[in-house]
Amino acid sequence: MTLKNKNHLVLVIDDEEAVREAVTDILEFAGFSVITAVDGEKGIELFKAHQQEVDLVLLDLSMPGLNGADTCREIRNIDPDAKIILSSGYDEALVSGQFVGQGLAGFLQKPYNMPLLVQKIQEYI
Repeated sequence: MTLKNKNHLVLVIDDEEAVREAVTDILEFAGFSVITAVDGEKGIELFKAHQQEVDLVLLDLSMPGLNGADTCREIRNIDPDAKIILSSGYDEALVSGQFVGQGLAGFLQKPYNMPLLVQKIQEYI
């Protein structure tokens, strides 16, 4: 476990339970604290409730209901400086155009590569 990750809270917003569980396991093993949301609406609720503690949001682009783009905008309305890493199974080049000027911390391609996932989150916290 990496001590420098202690006390850093990551909010994972993803509609796929298996993804939330895997990411939680990986990040907790790396020493992060994790809270998860099943969709954009729950993610926004959790972000509001834990805004002072959340160091980074890992946000899935494709979700039913409030999608990643809308969720990103809502989180930005709450905290313009929130660190958000967008994730998707789509190629970064296809996705990134939608988010120009929205100050994303980064992009992670799905399926996740465990070392890269941890590295990216460490990089932006």
